[in-house]
Amino acid sequence: MTASTGTVAPRWRDPAVPLPERVAALVADMTLEEKLAQLVGVWVGIEEGEDVAPAQHDFAEPLPPWDELTRPGLGQLTRVFGTAPVEPVAGARALARTQAALVAGSRLGIPAIAHEESLTGFTAWQATIFPTPLAWGAAFDPELVGEIAHDIGLLMRSVGIHQALSPVLDVSRDSRWGRTEETIGEDPYLVGTIAAAYTRGLEAAGIVATLKHFAGYSLSRAGRNHAPVSIGPRELADVVLPPFEMGLREGGARSVMQSYSDIDGVPPAADPALLTGLLREQWGFDGVVVSDYFGISFLETMHAVAGSPGEAAVLALRAGVDVELPTLRCYAEPLAEQVRARPELEALVDRAVERVLRQKGELGLLDEGWDPTPEVLRDREPGDDVDVDFDPPAQQVRARQLAERSVVLLHNPDGALPLRAPSSVAVVGPCADEVRALMGCYAFPNHVLLHHPGVPLGLEFPTLLAALRDELPGSTLTVEPGCPVSEADESGIAAAVAAAKTAERCIAVVGDVAGLFGRGTSGEGCDAETLALPGSQQALLDALLDAGVRPVVVVLSGRPYSLGRAADEAAAVVQAFFAGQGGAAAVAGVLSGRVNPSGRLPVQVPRGPGGQPASYLSPILAGPTEISSVDPSPRWPFGHGLSYTSFEYDDLRVDDQPAAGVREVPTDGAVRVACTVRNTGDRSGAEVVQLYLHDPVASVARPVRQLLGYARVELAAAAAARVAFDVHLDRTSFTGPDLRRIVEPGRLELQLASSSREVRLTALLDVVGEIREVGHDRVLTTPVTVEPL
Repeated sequence: MTASTGTVAPRWRDPAVPLPERVAALVADMTLEEKLAQLVGVWVGIEEGEDVAPAQHDFAEPLPPWDELTRPGLGQLTRVFGTAPVEPVAGARALARTQAALVAGSRLGIPAIAHEESLTGFTAWQATIFPTPLAWGAAFDPELVGEIAHDIGLLMRSVGIHQALSPVLDVSRDSRWGRTEETIGEDPYLVGTIAAAYTRGLEAAGIVATLKHFAGYSLSRAGRNHAPVSIGPRELADVVLPPFEMGLREGGARSVMQSYSDIDGVPPAADPALLTGLLREQWGFDGVVVSDYFGISFLETMHAVAGSPGEAAVLALRAGVDVELPTLRCYAEPLAEQVRARPELEALVDRAVERVLRQKGELGLLDEGWDPTPEVLRDREPGDDVDVDFDPPAQQVRARQLAERSVVLLHNPDGALPLRAPSSVAVVGPCADEVRALMGCYAFPNHVLLHHPGVPLGLEFPTLLAALRDELPGSTLTVEPGCPVSEADESGIAAAVAAAKTAERCIAVVGDVAGLFGRGTSGEGCDAETLALPGSQQALLDALLDAGVRPVVVVLSGRPYSLGRAADEAAAVVQAFFAGQGGAAAVAGVLSGRVNPSGRLPVQVPRGPGGQPASYLSPILAGPTEISSVDPSPRWPFGHGLSYTSFEYDDLRVDDQPAAGVREVPTDGAVRVACTVRNTGDRSGAEVVQLYLHDPVASVARPVRQLLGYARVELAAAAAARVAFDVHLDRTSFTGPDLRRIVEPGRLELQLASSSREVRLTALLDVVGEIREVGHDRVLTTPVTVEPL
């Protein structure tokens, strides 16, 4: 019986009935307005504050009264926690009331899916701020990233959230792009494996993970946000798409978000070949495609491929976009008018509605007796005190662990690090005492809280300066920022140089402050013309060097920067990519030696500020030559990172046999490549063993080197481990001249390395047999085994 009417519940409410039958029965009972209501979200509070989504206020049209708006039902609720500072308990209760009112006020009584951002943790006030995705890549630790995602998912689920708009699977190709901080790195395998782990963590917690941005968003011209993408089908197939395949097959994601940019003139939101032909028909995806915020409206206003909201709605619906986010504009009355004029379009509406309702059924939202009360409020009276900790100790520990594993020691030629109890330290640079320099643009303080002056941070979040004071209690610290982060102001540089000249050691802290749409030096809509340090920060470093001071340079940033002469002349260089609330302690620990650095570069660091776009995934033609005056070689390559201990590689074997000579393997075969890694230093540490493919001769120009696998290996002093990679020949496939993905016979090299430029051991293979075509069902990963010796 239904609680509201006392009548027998409809068949689609019965969990015992197969879900497809329930969904079919429900769709058959729905009016057009009720169907369309399931295909839109509503964003309450969109009119408040500055933009936190592109062109937010351009579409901030007044909504009808809530009762009228939701009478046909509602598909999604947008960012109940992530739009303004909301106390955790108040937010959970508000969401429960909203859902109860929605159920009671609509004929069918179907709850909405509540979604939130979770790029650096739950994007909510007082929630733990984890390192940004570029730091996930630097850690080369998918297991830890997956555990963190599971924690985030459980927290979100406990307060009534169903869907997370993460992870980002865009492969970085041009670091001038402001959203580089949101990418995991410039290698598709690194991106795919870590994103799949994050996806598995969310999905295991009962949260719908959303893979974004499908596809090509990060390859925009000149690194400009929303700019057109001009790539060929081979780069799309071999670089852009594999992480999404892994996120779906290996991660189990149930949602995909389309990209804003166009690819060769075709916006993904209006591309049925991409969203239906490839994603669904070839890859077999049966989840829900959601639009990026206002992405359907942009078909009219930015891409100019539609003349009205209704035309944009039809284009997107036909392509395969199921849900309009963040709020209703195109899929509401404008789409209804199109369907009334062309009744055949209702079949497309039904297709999208079925997908949405199937997902709601999987979440339990169609079940008889569904309770809107979130887990944290169950079995409590409205006036009871409820303790909802959005920053629990366990998450703080994991945030610190990931931060420590992500810090990269780039340069330490004379052993200046770790610091040896200096009596005095000059801490200079604009990022030393700036908390925002430690978090990305999707961290709540940078994303939302800036628009609410006077509201406290809500977290214990030390700056690097505060962490250094704790880390170096016996040192006298003198602080001079020298210059602002972004403004061209050199008036404070002289004071910073004077302080540095009188101190035993100088630590120069430079980098970024993240923001949105030009309100930062990194982040969404904060693109860079060059990879020179923002503002006058390079002038600060040059002035220190001119004065004879060799600083320890610490870069806290969302992208790699050219450091000019400091890259070679500094005493040491440390890179941390927005390492979150545990980041200050992690960097300070690396400087003192308490933490042995083990991060590796997920993106290469340029030698000069120009020359973008660049990637280590380049053929010979893209490297330095005598017929060009420009040397594109990076200062530090992909995969590079130093340690306070040392590692040796030896005893290379292929299929458990010494690797002398050439091993023959068929095009459908597999090999095991193994070596011993030994810590030859006097302290414990972690080595990231990297396996690369080098294809000397192929039917198309191939990258000189491409990552096939990796393993993070923790070793005590003098300890050793056996590291083995199981490589199926599918992993050597590429898109050939006729655009088929193939495994090609010929000579291959499997290279075990400590970076993309530092090969330690090489195994030779002769791949024999006929050219073999492979598809989406190919082997996507390289299993690795680490056995202590």
